[in-house]
Amino acid sequence: QVEDVVGCHVEDAITFWAQNVSRCNELLKLSCALAEACPRANAVFGKPDFSKIYGGCFSEDRCWYRCMVQQCQVLYIDYGNSEVLNRLDIVEIPPNLQCPSFAKKYRLWGLQISTDENLNMFDQGKKFLSSLVFEKEIRIRHKDKKEDGTIIVQAEDEKIDIGEEVAKAGFAEKCTSSGKTADAKGGKVDVVQNQHRKMKVPIPLWLNRSSHAQCSSPGGRDDQAAVGTRNQSSAGRRMFAPKEKLLASASVPDTVFAQVRPDQKLSEEKEILRRENINLLQRQKELELKVQQLKCELEVCENREKEASRRTAESSEETLRTYIGTKMRSLAAKVKALKEVRYVTKKNSCFEEHLSKAIQVVTEGCLAVPCSLEKLQKAWTEYDLAQERIRLCTSMDERDELIAKRDEVQRILYSAVEELILEVDQLPLSERSKTLQELSASLEMVYGQSSEADDPEEVFQQFFKWKSVKMKKLFCVRDDTDTALQILADWFGVILKCFDLMSEASSDLEEVVGNADEILRKADLAICEELNTDLEEHDEAEKGIITNAYNEVVHKICQERSLIAVIQSRYLASVEFKKHFEEYLNRRPNISNLLSIKKTVKSLKAQLRLKLVEKNNFEESDDYNEFEMTRIKEEIAVLRNRVLQEISKEQEECEKLTYLIQKWFPELPLLYPESGILNYMNSGGLLTSSLDRDLLDAEPMRELSTKRPVVSSEIQGQKVLLKGYSVDVSSEAKVIERIVKFHRAWDQQKEKSGLLHLLFLLFCKSDPLVYLMVPYYPGASLGALQADTPLTLEEALKVMKGVAQGLQTLHGANIVHGSLHGNNVFAVNRNQGIVGDFDFTKSEEQRAAADTMVVGTLSLVSPELKMGHPASPDSDMYAYGCLLFWLCVQNQEFGIKEDGTPEVDVVVMDDKVKSLLLNLFCCNRLTAEQVLRDDCFLVVDVIPVSPQPGEEHEPHEEHDSEKTDEKNLAVN
Repeated sequence: QVEDVVGCHVEDAITFWAQNVSRCNELLKLSCALAEACPRANAVFGKPDFSKIYGGCFSEDRCWYRCMVQQCQVLYIDYGNSEVLNRLDIVEIPPNLQCPSFAKKYRLWGLQISTDENLNMFDQGKKFLSSLVFEKEIRIRHKDKKEDGTIIVQAEDEKIDIGEEVAKAGFAEKCTSSGKTADAKGGKVDVVQNQHRKMKVPIPLWLNRSSHAQCSSPGGRDDQAAVGTRNQSSAGRRMFAPKEKLLASASVPDTVFAQVRPDQKLSEEKEILRRENINLLQRQKELELKVQQLKCELEVCENREKEASRRTAESSEETLRTYIGTKMRSLAAKVKALKEVRYVTKKNSCFEEHLSKAIQVVTEGCLAVPCSLEKLQKAWTEYDLAQERIRLCTSMDERDELIAKRDEVQRILYSAVEELILEVDQLPLSERSKTLQELSASLEMVYGQSSEADDPEEVFQQFFKWKSVKMKKLFCVRDDTDTALQILADWFGVILKCFDLMSEASSDLEEVVGNADEILRKADLAICEELNTDLEEHDEAEKGIITNAYNEVVHKICQERSLIAVIQSRYLASVEFKKHFEEYLNRRPNISNLLSIKKTVKSLKAQLRLKLVEKNNFEESDDYNEFEMTRIKEEIAVLRNRVLQEISKEQEECEKLTYLIQKWFPELPLLYPESGILNYMNSGGLLTSSLDRDLLDAEPMRELSTKRPVVSSEIQGQKVLLKGYSVDVSSEAKVIERIVKFHRAWDQQKEKSGLLHLLFLLFCKSDPLVYLMVPYYPGASLGALQADTPLTLEEALKVMKGVAQGLQTLHGANIVHGSLHGNNVFAVNRNQGIVGDFDFTKSEEQRAAADTMVVGTLSLVSPELKMGHPASPDSDMYAYGCLLFWLCVQNQEFGIKEDGTPEVDVVVMDDKVKSLLLNLFCCNRLTAEQVLRDDCFLVVDVIPVSPQPGEEHEPHEEHDSEKTDEKNLAVN
């Protein structure tokens, strides 16, 4: 971070303080505020709060600045040493520890420090005394006590006078007198000692002790308590110097401190006194200079106080001079603000008025359930039951009786339908629904998402009770304000008369003027009270009341909208039923059109067979003529097209009848079994008896017919394949059931399903086969494309997205493909993936175990299938992952793990694709729906409409949806 600063203070050669340039305006405003507030502020008393910011008057410019208390000096009363600590390092102790100090200050009796002693001699004397008393038991005798609490004593250690030893060593000299004189001299000695400390400030010896390093560490209370526990055994015997240094000091021989001759000692005492006198004179000059400085400072303070008093007096005089004008301007501004507040409040109709209106809408204007709805529901249930009985009927004897009962129930339902339609026509359903929708949207914008109310029975009562209390409070505050302002206005009227020279009214001027301050004060308080009454601020209890009321309003809106939806649904169904009932009153749908079409198809098929026989005979005739053969073929083509056109009409008619059977007339298959409509319905529209395999111009596909007969043909310009399935009586129903289930899965989304479209299911009269007609996509299977012109990554992703859509459609219909491989997955136009059909004569497990489940060297069989588990959507997704891996890996080499899954990490490919593959090869695989949402396919567009097969054909070996390889072509 880079910033511009201005230096404002320097501590040492490497430490300074600075301010940010961009905040100069803020600092100027702060200085002005401090200059105005600090002179009138209270002084700090007692113990200051170290975390608080104070205002401080700087000694040099006498201006006010913000400051914080940081440090203080402390004395360790139980050991005698002292130091400077931050306030953060000082804590309070409990009352039971507030006892007197364990250590006291002592001084050897009859001794004083020489005034000419240098620092080296001063330090050696400290070491010598330490060697005599530190960690040693000594005996002392009290002699006297100084004013500062220091006790004068005589100390002995094993009959050795410690004072005498110090004197003998030359580190102190004996006093010539005692008492006050000694104290005075002691004071001089103290001065000398202080001078030594000022001349050189070494680290105190007590700082070298191990316990101090622990106690003064910034560890907080816990560290101090721990140290105190560790040093409990040696609390009374602290070391004042390291042990090595003490031993060195103690080993100094006594000869160093030999006695001095009396005449030399007298001369030394005179020199000491002379030096002491010089020092005292110097000290006197310093004190006189200090006194003079204090006098100057006192004079400056007095002048400053006088100036402050003068300014205060002038300010007070100015305030008194402009008080009335200032007060009236302030009051007028507040009245203006109050007018605006009242105007906005009146205009917006605030105070949860919107919620109040919503409650009124959902309670007072709520639609009731139509009386005829319950009757209609009961009649409709009986009608549906009667229809179901007819649908399940297989006996021709019961048929007419069930139809008669249904017709009777139908008339009852018609009566209920008419009654409901008349009643609903009188209800404003659309207007009410629109009102509720707009109300719900507006409430959600104000209050957000709703939830369930805590007490739905009483929430509205609680809300209105709370609102009444709040409004009452508001009215009271407004009344007080109006009263105070009216009193003020009346007072102004009285004042006006008092100063009107033309007025004859007389009043007590002293009384009128004397109430002015009180009147203004009450008016100001009343206005401020109303301005401070915020109707939009609510506490938690009030918020709970509002939220519960809102939740209950939304609940009632949803209930009523659901009721309206039910009424509208029943109304539309009733209108449709009425129209149907009146259209087919006393009659049934006419199937003569279907029978006529079937008759026409039958006639055309007979003509077509004759023409085919004529063609075959003419081919074997000796009178063969190419022109005549061409004419016969053209006639056959015309007849075949007419047959196909009539079959299309038959399909359309069957679709219409299927709708009527499913919706209104379930008895039609029983009444007209010759129509074959039941077979059409059961096969999902696939099975047709009007189309025969023999009537088609089919060409055998020998390369695709290793497992079953496969022929190709062309119907109305579309190339198709006919796959023959050999079935018997026991397997025919199962095969047709699987085919129909696959077709119905496709029929849900048509071309968007991602599945191959099954066109027709037809039988052959000449052999026991059922033929399935599917579109023909020559050269469009993945195996064929990869062998010829491999797909690019973009093309592969587009194709595999379509394949994932097909698998999602199958799995959604509870169908396991079980046979997903490179020859029954198609890439139409190289960008649309389609999942092909499978062998409908085999079960899921049989299809999964087929030898076609391999691409190159990669097995498409999942690890769980190899372990004997049944086929499942997971095994389909594993095969899908293998196909995607095969398309992306191209010619790269890869390894196979022990479980049969490919080693994805060693292959170079897109990171998103690699991540998807890893999730398809693991135990907890992605579903087809999750694959479609993967990042790989977010930008991939799948062509929604299937193109006509054969449009993009290149010269290539043709592939069936179940072809195994190029050398061994077969179908399942």
